[in-house]
Amino acid sequence: MIKDNQRYFNRLQVVVDVLVICVSYVLSWAFKFLVLRDPRGLSFQQYMLTLVGIIPLYLVLYLAFNLYTPKRVQGRRLESGNVVKANTVGLLLIMGVFFLLRDYNDYATEYSRSMLFYFYVINIVLETLVRNLIRLFLRHLRRSGFNLRHIIFVGYSSAAEEFIDRIFANPQWGYRVYGILDDNREIGYTYKGVQVIGTTEELGEILENNRLDEIAITMALREYYKLKRIVATCEKSGVHTKFVPDYNDIIPTRPYTEDLQGLPVINIRHVPLTNTFNRVCKRTMDVAGAAVTIVIFSPIMLVTAILVKSTSRGPLIYKQERVGLHNQTFQMYKFRSMEVQSASSEKRAWTVRNDPRVTKVGRVIRRTSIDELPQLFNVLKGDMSLVGPRPERPLFVEKFREEIPRYMIKHQVRPGMTGWAQVNGYRGDTSIKKRIEYDLYYIENWTIGLDIRILIQTFFKGFVNKNAY
Repeated sequence: MIKDNQRYFNRLQVVVDVLVICVSYVLSWAFKFLVLRDPRGLSFQQYMLTLVGIIPLYLVLYLAFNLYTPKRVQGRRLESGNVVKANTVGLLLIMGVFFLLRDYNDYATEYSRSMLFYFYVINIVLETLVRNLIRLFLRHLRRSGFNLRHIIFVGYSSAAEEFIDRIFANPQWGYRVYGILDDNREIGYTYKGVQVIGTTEELGEILENNRLDEIAITMALREYYKLKRIVATCEKSGVHTKFVPDYNDIIPTRPYTEDLQGLPVINIRHVPLTNTFNRVCKRTMDVAGAAVTIVIFSPIMLVTAILVKSTSRGPLIYKQERVGLHNQTFQMYKFRSMEVQSASSEKRAWTVRNDPRVTKVGRVIRRTSIDELPQLFNVLKGDMSLVGPRPERPLFVEKFREEIPRYMIKHQVRPGMTGWAQVNGYRGDTSIKKRIEYDLYYIENWTIGLDIRILIQTFFKGFVNKNAY
């Protein structure tokens, strides 16, 4: 039933996408030739004929970029990002085709490239808007008791607790937990309103007598010897089954698997930047981005240098030892924002609110992150990247490596001027544990697209740091 509903919804979503593409295309034509009154090289009918190729192309791209994945398992920001990616690839493909045909076809020569760009922008806006409206509608339906997925947990463990926590934190997913089957907890034991309703031996009978949509196997690691029997029972029922491993704290969110002649192997940590091609791509973007940014921000850096030197004694650039790639130390550059102090004073903990060591100019440049701009030269040198986990001082690294599990994994990539943790609010005096969680997500899920997204978010909301004193 659920699969039928999802299939019907996907068909409906395809129809909506076709309408959105058509409306976006017509609006872009109207803006180009009616509002801006640009001269027309082609007729309206000729422009509309292009939709015959654009519509199937975009539908295929939407499928390739997971835009027909159930909204339960795809967040709003991820879906919006995939809309941008699909439209960007579509724009590049169409432009590429016109470029290749320019010497053979007058249509390809006279077709307005600017109209295509207007279509790109309008379609992203409308597609994102429509999909968010659909998401709100589905959320309303699920909260009203419709379009629900009934799930049962097999095994009580920390994995079951975490799954239940997420279900209650995200009612828009539309999950209803039937109960938990476990051999070690008493029947009637409750976690946040979800009861243990029987043992794993009763799984077959429960599946036969109830209409369930999903089974989540969340057994503790010590009980995995029962797994073959439980999986056989699940497969006999035909109910969609998933594993939620009880050791999820030691494997990546996107496991990197290998097939050794039929033997599945899960790697503990997958770091995309260990791939040579990925490293070259990221380094190329770092060098080009840092060079361009230095040119753009040179007036601000010049003014800052004058203010720092004219308002306080001491060097213009402050150098501090930080731990970077492969645990190697390097000198990180900043505009000096504090009074010159002794080595013992400098080893104090992080700066506190109203810290007397911070100069008047320093307060402004720390709040606006202008003091970080000299790190662009660290990027050019290869000590840092534009995006990555923020580097820390050696004494704090020694402290955190003992207190926070997996802390040292952040040093498997170059440290960054900004990062996934920072654009999500974990800057300055905030939770180190949460910061590491975001850093690990970045390390395991790195793509050029994620770097670009972080840089864009930094530009819009990452410069002003309320936790910088």
